[in-house]
Amino acid sequence: MTIRAALALVLLGGLVAGCGPRTPPPALVPAAPVKAGPEITVVATPVPLDAANPAKVTAEGGFTYAGGLALTSPDTTRLHGLSDLRIGGDGALIAISDEGDVFEAKLQLDPNGRLVGLTNGKLRPLPGLNGQPLQGKRQGDAEGLAILPNGDRLVSFEGDHRIWLYPAQADGGWGTPRAVPKPATVFPDNEGMEAISAYPAAGPDAYLVGGEEGEVWVCRLSADCKALPPQSGPDFTWGLTAFAGFQGTAVATLHRGYDPIRGWRAIVRFIADPTLPSARQRTAASLHIEGGMPRDNFEGLALSSSPSGATRIYLISDDGAVSNQQRTLLLAFDWTPPPPPPPAPAKPPRKPVRKR
Repeated sequence: MTIRAALALVLLGGLVAGCGPRTPPPALVPAAPVKAGPEITVVATPVPLDAANPAKVTAEGGFTYAGGLALTSPDTTRLHGLSDLRIGGDGALIAISDEGDVFEAKLQLDPNGRLVGLTNGKLRPLPGLNGQPLQGKRQGDAEGLAILPNGDRLVSFEGDHRIWLYPAQADGGWGTPRAVPKPATVFPDNEGMEAISAYPAAGPDAYLVGGEEGEVWVCRLSADCKALPPQSGPDFTWGLTAFAGFQGTAVATLHRGYDPIRGWRAIVRFIADPTLPSARQRTAASLHIEGGMPRDNFEGLALSSSPSGATRIYLISDDGAVSNQQRTLLLAFDWTPPPPPPPAPAKPPRKPVRKR
């Protein structure tokens, strides 16, 4: 997708409203789920953290670079526009594109646990309510991906703003979807529900939804959506584009920004509780993608564990599919929380003062 209208002077916070009731999908003739598409060859070119110093692996904020790849394929012109991703415990990668496709592959790690490649690449179309592939940009502009605890998948769309649930399939395929609750607000065509994540802290059927201008809602399959305090970037040029559940109430957020002078930039933050207003928010860590680091239009964020037990961040970029100046990048960073400070020494009891 193209970036939000970031260079226009808009007020962050936008239209924060309540959420409407569930809208049942229209009656449709049942159709078979879309099966796995043909395998594609994925060329994964290594990308250093710093081209001027390829040995560098440390980033500010306590993060360690765990490898990066630029992805292309000689077999298809549709490996583009990747908007969000999730990583399974077995290293299975699932990503969606703003052209209505699903990209699946298996992460390849070296003996040190660093990302070095992808195998078993597959590309398939997302099915619509009739079980057939989505048609056209307006219907196929998938932006956010979440996986609920029971394995069901949620996809948020832009243009025709909606959230669909794809029921879990035993063979890993994508079944016929149904519409589920979404925020009852009016989104601009190209500034919709970029961020979505399962949020078990609010219930097994709960999920967070984020608008590009920083608006946030907590929704449930069984209830309406509820507006939360906005999670905004440093200024109006930053758009909220992804969520990922962390631990308990904590989540990771991804904001990306662009201007013609500094180019693309991104910030990943671990925030303690998305239900708290910014003034009371605690940020455990922040990763800034800027300067000489590999940069592009990062829209997708996923969390997993590294082989060493660290929290691993995966970022994926939307190359826009229209410019040879952009790339589809998949980057990995590891983060280990610093040890807690030692307890303060106990103060000796005060001696009583004797009266004379």
